[in-house]
Amino acid sequence: MYQDFAYLYDALQKDVPYGAFADYYEKVMEKFNNPKGLCLDLGCGTGNMTMELSSRGFDMIGVDSSLEMLDVAREKACDAEKSILYLNQDMTSFELYGTVSTVVSTLDCINYVTDEDALLKVFKLVNNYLDPKGLFIFDINSEYKLRHILGDNTYVDDGEEIFYSWQNSFDEKTKICTFDLTFFEKDEDCYYRYDETHYERAYSVEEITMLLEKAGMEVVGVYDNLSFDAPKDKSERIFFVAREKGK
Repeated sequence: MYQDFAYLYDALQKDVPYGAFADYYEKVMEKFNNPKGLCLDLGCGTGNMTMELSSRGFDMIGVDSSLEMLDVAREKACDAEKSILYLNQDMTSFELYGTVSTVVSTLDCINYVTDEDALLKVFKLVNNYLDPKGLFIFDINSEYKLRHILGDNTYVDDGEEIFYSWQNSFDEKTKICTFDLTFFEKDEDCYYRYDETHYERAYSVEEITMLLEKAGMEVVGVYDNLSFDAPKDKSERIFFVAREKGK
């Protein structure tokens, strides 16, 4: 997953408001009196969020399981002359050299952990590497979005440089949404084809809250997309804020 696609990722994510995400993270940290210290970007991908937070004065660590995505991230950091530590590790087994004041995970990375026991491992590791009272801020694609908006739908985009089709299916039993992605990238008179399959699991607010508490964290906020409002029945992106209880 995220192999050849890693080099197309940024072209397809150009409309993602990374600045708005960073603004929101800073507001959350201010609301819960969290210091602007060392920050881990968990599932950092090509480093867009990592770079954005670095530009705002955060000392950053990025963790991702895709070497190809990290190659892109490291190149960006080098070009911008930024000192960012990138680690090629899986979310379910990552290791840090010490604790951090904040962990963020952006753009539904959590949904990619499709096994509940594996997600509990992620949350336990986050709790282990957070400073006392440190914050974990992340978002998920809601069950409503995966079932009713993305699930069992096909999307096609015919851009000047990249054509892609994105065919989805939602399994009601497992609550897993399967994304079959096909991309054609134009290079002069030729097109190169890339195929990947991705999986996201739908989690309810109650399931995520239970797993966070089981991991030893305190859930201090559950919000609708980039706001401090409570999620609605048809919310598409839901943010969670969890706190290390204090060692």
